Amino acid sequence: MVKQELVLNNSVGLHARPATFFIQKANEYKSSIWIEKEERRVNAKSLLGVLSLGVAPGDHILVLADGEDEDSAIAGLLNLVSSNFGE
Repeated sequence: MVKQELVLNNSVGLHARPATFFIQKANEYKSSIWIEKEERRVNAKSLLGVLSLGVAPGDHILVLADGEDEDSAIAGLLNLVSSNFGE
């Protein structure tokens, strides 16, 4: 299992459009991927789960991946968040 803490620096956090991009990227990988915020863990491949966290700009989240491509999954999601979802 691989873990990486990320900070959302985009203008809306993980709301609607960025959440969709995040989920689409997570679904490119075979690994199980979760997001944790304040002791809550949700499936990173679930739109309702991700939106239910209410991740706002500046929030810290922990992304966890477990599976055969866990390293590339974390790297891909880190790149997406670092690019501010293409804003």
